[in-house]
Order: sequence, then structure tokens, then C-alpha cells
Amino acid sequence: MGIRDDVEITDPLMREAKLEANEDRSETALKRTGQPWMVYLGTVVAVCGSYEFGACAGYSSPVQDEIIQDLSLSLEEYSLFGSILTFGAMIGAITSGPIADFIGRKGAMRASSAFCVAGWLAIYFSEGPWSLDIGRLATGYGMGVFSYVVPVFIAEIAPKQLRGRLTTLNQFMVCTAVSVSFIIGTVISWRTLALAGLVPCAILLFGLFFIPESPRWLARKGRENDFVSALKIFRGKDADISEEAEEIQDYIATLDRLPKPKLLELFQSRYLRSVTIGIGLMVCQQFGGINGVCFYVSSIFEQAGFSSSIGSIIYAILQLPVTAIGAVLIDKAGRKPLLLVSGSGVAVGCLITAVAFYFKVHDVFLDAVPGLAVTGILVYIAAFSVGMGAIPWVIMSEIFPINIKGQAGSLATLTNWFGAWLCSYSFNFLMSWSSYGTFVLYAAINALAVLFIIVAVPETKGESLEQLQAAINK
Repeated sequence: MGIRDDVEITDPLMREAKLEANEDRSETALKRTGQPWMVYLGTVVAVCGSYEFGACAGYSSPVQDEIIQDLSLSLEEYSLFGSILTFGAMIGAITSGPIADFIGRKGAMRASSAFCVAGWLAIYFSEGPWSLDIGRLATGYGMGVFSYVVPVFIAEIAPKQLRGRLTTLNQFMVCTAVSVSFIIGTVISWRTLALAGLVPCAILLFGLFFIPESPRWLARKGRENDFVSALKIFRGKDADISEEAEEIQDYIATLDRLPKPKLLELFQSRYLRSVTIGIGLMVCQQFGGINGVCFYVSSIFEQAGFSSSIGSIIYAILQLPVTAIGAVLIDKAGRKPLLLVSGSGVAVGCLITAVAFYFKVHDVFLDAVPGLAVTGILVYIAAFSVGMGAIPWVIMSEIFPINIKGQAGSLATLTNWFGAWLCSYSFNFLMSWSSYGTFVLYAAINALAVLFIIVAVPETKGESLEQLQAAINK
């Protein structure tokens, strides 16, 4: 006797049994219909936007000294150039949802690429600070749009048994691009590195000609024939899409009978849980210190008495295999267990680093300070990369129903970028106040994040988007 998919299950054991049964059926269906190669192609094309995101984020650090010298900039002028990226990203976050809803997921990626191309060219031809800042603002805008639309597009095209690991590639490509920028930025000029930022945009724009639009967006727009055609292409010519197509259309028909909520109405009881989860995870991700650590990791190593160049290279390289491990495990172990492990590990990394700086401030066990600090930071970034880096974006792309996805996704993305700015802006002030106190504060925030995950975040693996959204937004 099977477990019906349309019955809400509250008992944890029964729910786990249902998830396992659904996963078994999904894997059997995947083997029967063959690998959905168009889903993989669509994901590869989309994550070029993620790579562009990382290229924008990783640009300013390795070229700082060269740009300041070539253009005779003051440190304040270069600080503005570096930080204005997050302001552009916040503007991009505000507009990303409405743009993706109006012109489609592919259209939003094209628009984002156009801003990045214009920004990189402005940087390349810059002879002074104004064109640098305008170019940086434009790339920041494109980055903000990419940060929303890429995981949403992948989640909407992927079958449920692949959705987690494919969406996690978003974060993997961001980390890859940051690491590549750090490494090649030391051997090529700042203008050449700006031109390198055009490459992922070119691949993305070219690749978009060969993949369909998101079937769920097409269904939401009432383009019936295009919806069926796109879903058929993504699932394979021999796949039976009737059940999935009916589920998507029935769910959208239900949503169409509801009034489209305004921004403040997102906090009404019907949507409050999904909005709380989406925004809460972005707060947990950013306010735990990641951008302070990422932007100033060289300074942290220097203050601890460890080689900043060696530490930064180890830091950059470590992110890639750990993020890949998270991508492999996300559809097996589940989102929530990985988040709990990740959040706990990040808190432990902060505490180890805090102990290192406590020893330094109080002149005790000084020989242990460099090793403890490096260990703490590497534990921090490894733990962050395995879960907290990618999974909030995965869950955000899964839990919002399509009628609020634009507004709610923009709000969650804006929250993320505001947190990124506040964390990076406040880090040096906090370190001046107390080096070990800074990491104790981050450890406390990450401990609260673990508590939030335990209490509020559901497991989302093994469910279709429609089943998941109906269960959360009821």
C-alpha cells in the first residue's frame, strides 16, 4: 500500500517514509526516461551567470595596488570603488524579481549580462575614478540580478530528484570564479582581468539561444503550447510529462484565483512562513560574518602572524572541493541536516579564531596563535561552503509560490545584499573594538542561526515545487 502524495503527513516517521518512497519513484522514472541532458545544458548555461557573479565579487582584491598606482587613486577613492559593488547589487536585488517575472528568466539573464558587459568595458577604458565607479556599479547591478534569477531558473527546470545538487552549482561556480580571480589577478593586469569578466557573459548570451524558457514561467503567462513544448524538451522526448504538467497547471490555476499580493501583504498569514524562512536564512548566511572574513582574510592572517599570501591561497582553494561535496550530498542527506552541520561548524570556527586572538591580546600561548587562527578560519570557510553558502539560495528558489516569487525573492535577495554590505562595512570597526570579541559575536549569531534552522526550516528534498509550496503556504 503506497503513501498518497496529496495527504499532508505530520508524523516524522511517516513523512520520512513518504520522502524515501518519492525518491525511489523519482530515481526509477529518471532511469526509465534517460538523463535529461537539456536540464544539464540549461544549468551549465545559467551558472555562467554565477561565474560572472564571482568574477565581479573577486575582482577588486587582487588588483588593488595596481589600480591605485596606475590611476593615482587615494585609498578612500579605491574603497568607494570596492564597496559600490554592493550598492549596485542591492538595486539589482530590488528589481530582479519584477524583471524576471516580466521578461522571463532568460530575459533577466540577458539584461544582467548587458549591465555586466557595459560595466567591464567602462572599467577597462577607465582613466579616472568616475568611470571606474560607474563600471563597478553596473557590474554590481548585474551581479544582484544574477544572484536571484540563476537559482530560480535552475530550480524551475530541474526534476525534483536533481534540483538540489543542480541549484547548488550556483554557489560552486561563484566560489570557483572568486578563486580564479584571486589567482590570475596576480599575474595579469587589471585591465586584462576586466576583459576576462566578459567571457562568462559571452558564453551565457550564446548559450541562451539553445535552451528553452522556464516552463513554469511560461505556464504562469498562459503560453500553453510553449509551456508543454519547453517541459517536453527539458524532460526528454520519451518522457511522460502529463502528470507533471497537470500538477503545475493546477497549482498555477489555484494561485490565479488569489489576488496578487502587494509587498506588505507578503507578511500576511498565508505567505508569512515562506517569507520568514527565505529572509531568515539570508540573515543567517550574511550576519554570521562571511563577507567580513572573505573581504579581509589577508588582514586576519597578518594580524595572527601567519603568511597572508599562503593563507589566502589555501582559503581560496579549500572552498571548491568542500562546495562540491555539499552539492553531492544535498539531495542525499537533505537540506536541513547539511544546514545544521554547516551552521555548527561555522560557529566552532569562529570560537577557535576567537581563542587565537584572545591569546594574542593577553600575551599567552603566542606560539599557538597563528596555527589556531588559520585552523579557525579554514574550519569556518569549509563549514560555510558545505551548506550555508549555497543552501539558503536553494531553499529560497523552492519555497516561494510563483505568484509572489518575484516580490518575495527580491526582498530576500535585497536582505542578503544589505547584510553583505553591513558585515563588510562593520568588520574593521568591530576588529578595532575587540578582535576576539568580533568572532565571539559571530559565533553567537551562528548559534542563533542553528536554532532558527531547527525551529523554522523544513526539509525540502524529494518534493515537487508545487507540493512543497502548497504545504508551506497554506
